Amino acid sequence: MSTPLLSISNLHVRFPVAGGETVKAVTDVTLDIRRGEVFGLVGESGSGKTTLGRAVLQLVPPTEGRIHFDGTDLASLDRTGLKRYRTRVQVIFQDPFGSLNPRMSVGDTLAEAAALVEGKEAIPARIRELLDLVGLPQDAAVRYPHEFSGGQRQRIGIARALAVRPELIVADEPVSALDVSIQAQIVNLLQDLQAELGLTMLFIAHDLAVVRHISDRIGVMYLGRLMEVGPANAIVASPSHPYTRALLSAVPIPDPARQEQRQILEGDLPSPIHPPSGCVFRTRCPVAESQCAESVPALESLQDGRRVACIRVSEPAE
Repeated sequence: MSTPLLSISNLHVRFPVAGGETVKAVTDVTLDIRRGEVFGLVGESGSGKTTLGRAVLQLVPPTEGRIHFDGTDLASLDRTGLKRYRTRVQVIFQDPFGSLNPRMSVGDTLAEAAALVEGKEAIPARIRELLDLVGLPQDAAVRYPHEFSGGQRQRIGIARALAVRPELIVADEPVSALDVSIQAQIVNLLQDLQAELGLTMLFIAHDLAVVRHISDRIGVMYLGRLMEVGPANAIVASPSHPYTRALLSAVPIPDPARQEQRQILEGDLPSPIHPPSGCVFRTRCPVAESQCAESVPALESLQDGRRVACIRVSEPAE
C-alpha cells in the first residue's frame, strides 16, 4: 500500500456564532488520501465537506486534530512554508465565473499562476501546454472569461490549478454549477488529467452518481462526521450505512424497466449547533434504535476494506 500523501487525524473545525454558541462543522474526521488516487467526499449540503476541504487548503484553521501533507504537519508551517505548500496543493472552485478575474485575459490568468514556479522565458510555452491539456484553443489566451461558456470557464479554472504543477487538487463541487451534459465532459477531463499527470485529488460533491464515476475511494459525510469510507466499487455495490443507501437510492437509473425502491430521507438536516446525541444520523435513520442516541458509533473496519459508523453493521449487506 502506498504512503498517504495527505493524512487527516481527529480533525475538528468549529465556528463561534452569536450567543456564545458554536457551529460544529467538522467533528473527529480521520482519513488518508494515497498518492495518485481520487478520494471522493460526498454528502448533503451542510455536511461539512467544503469546510474539510478548506481546512486542507489551510483557509480555515482546525480547532483540534492534525493534517499532515507528505509527512509534514501543516500546523508547523511558517509563512514561507505555507506559501510553498500552496503551490503543491491547488483548488478547483464550484463557480467557474466567480473564481476568475473578469479584467484579466485567460493568458494573463495562467501566466500569473505559472510565474510562481516557472521562469519568465518558459511561461508562454507553459500557457500553450495548459490550454492543450484542458482542450481549449490557443486563441483562448487573448480572450476574457465572459467570452466563454460555463464548461469552458471551468476548463480555464482547471488549467489555472495545474499551472503550478500541484501534487494534490481539492476539487470543491467542480461540476455542480454546470449543465448535466457538460458535467460529464468535465469529470472525464479530470479523470484523463489525473491519469496523465499522476495527480492526487480530493473530489467533493453532493451527487454520489458523479463521485462514484471518478473516485477510487469514497467517504460519506453527514453533519460533520464520516459515516462510511471505503473502495468506491464496494460502497456503490453494497452500501452498508443507512445514509449511504439513501444517497445511492436517489441516483437516477437510466432504465425504465428497472423498478428500484427508493429510500427517501424524512425531515431536514439537524442544526450543526445542536447536533443529535449519539449517532448524528439517528433522527432521520429508518432503522434507528434507542441505543443510537446513547453513544457515537466508531468507524469500524469491515473485511472488504471499508469503515462504517453504525451499531447495526458488522459486515457488508449481501
